[in-house]
Amino acid sequence: MVAASPAKIRYEDVRYSYAGVEALKGVTFEVPDRAVTVLFGPAGSGKTTLMRLANRLNDLVDGTRLSGRVLLDGQDVYAPGADIQSLRRRVGMVFALPLPLPGTIRENVTAGPRLAGERDRPRLDAILERSLERAALWGEVKDRLDDPAARLSGGQQQRLCIARSLAMEPEVLLLDEPTSGLDPISTAKVEDSLAALKTECAIVIVPHSIQQAARIADRSAFLLMGELVEWGDGKDLFTAPLDRRTEDYVTGRFG
Repeated sequence: MVAASPAKIRYEDVRYSYAGVEALKGVTFEVPDRAVTVLFGPAGSGKTTLMRLANRLNDLVDGTRLSGRVLLDGQDVYAPGADIQSLRRRVGMVFALPLPLPGTIRENVTAGPRLAGERDRPRLDAILERSLERAALWGEVKDRLDDPAARLSGGQQQRLCIARSLAMEPEVLLLDEPTSGLDPISTAKVEDSLAALKTECAIVIVPHSIQQAARIADRSAFLLMGELVEWGDGKDLFTAPLDRRTEDYVTGRFG
């Protein structure tokens, strides 16, 4: 049961608005460590906004307003003097569209460690192999690490982006619809890699479908128009929701 897991991230009465629109309305919610937490709901419900607050990517958006607290291991990530660079190493993110860097597979995965000052080739090679293994990609690319990343298939590119994040050994991995453009086989491989990764870090994902959410969730949260309607362990929200709005959404009455 993930209910016994400690909270890795805690949102406390989080309210967030941009351009005068209230995107989040007093959200209080915990993300447990070493589990997959699914944020689901219709478009515009605040899922991606809530997730991006955890590593302060929304700092790049002008005209925003935030109240409440976002805690990582009990520390407010928005506290004065917070080290944003360190935060983004601890909390990695993978987006819906695979965005490999120009260059080779090897260069993509080792880019972060190199920027952080790592120059030892054996150490970089070890990071490369471990990261690709954890992203379920090593077996497919180990003999062509110096090929351009752009030659990979869409599913492979997405797993490469996951490997690139993992190279920094994040404590939290955020994924925003990471399989939305992938075929079923590639989607299954990404989901399998997440099942293995959750033994090492906290994972927060916005899934591309209710079916995916139900397959992978250790904890689920349903958001609607900026409100956290309900959240719970495992697949409770898909099999026995407490709120009628959740039931209507998961059964396809709207969304």
